[in-house]
Amino acid sequence: MTLTFVPLFPGIPGGPELLIVLLIVVLLFGANKLPQLARSSGQAMGEFKRGREEIDQELRSMSERSSEADDAESTRDVEEETDRTSAA
Repeated sequence: MTLTFVPLFPGIPGGPELLIVLLIVVLLFGANKLPQLARSSGQAMGEFKRGREEIDQELRSMSERSSEADDAESTRDVEEETDRTSAA
């Protein structure tokens, strides 16, 4: 019995497929609307990138605050342990 592998997602479309997709896009939106469509797509991608960068920056700052709090807590624990051993 031989098993065959069938990919769920075929490879990236090549030249002929891209030409067909481009032709369909031109027919749907018209040649006059394509620059506006490309411009708005670019603006949307820029907004998405800025939003992603803001979230990444916020996550980094939160992890830095968390690590600073952990450092402060461990320093406090060491100081308390030192106080206990010196008092004994």
